[in-house]
Amino acid sequence: MSSANIPESYIPILLFVVVGLTFGVFALVGGRLFRPSRPYRAKLATYESGSPLFSDARIQFPMRYYIIAMLFVIFDIEIIFMIPWAIRFQSLGLLGLIEMMLFIGILLAGFWYAWKKGALEWD
Repeated sequence: MSSANIPESYIPILLFVVVGLTFGVFALVGGRLFRPSRPYRAKLATYESGSPLFSDARIQFPMRYYIIAMLFVIFDIEIIFMIPWAIRFQSLGLLGLIEMMLFIGILLAGFWYAWKKGALEWD
């Protein structure tokens, strides 16, 4: 491949970017031109997640909320580590099975510890 052909190979990418940007601009401009704009007091009021605000946004959340969120992320990521093992299960043999049982045992020990410490209680 010569260096003279390299810019020609970027033409489809450039075309894709131009079409995408053009579509985005037309969609935004068309929305602004054709949508109804009738603001009123309730529509302009601040809300969060579809419900009206009931207190100041700077309140402290209980630490338990963050612990449960971190536990969810940790266990979710560790479960993703099982997917490659499940795909290659046949070729890993007995050693792969023993390693995964050890991994699952560590997961269960962490879950049991969090449960006994009361980290999963929502009260």
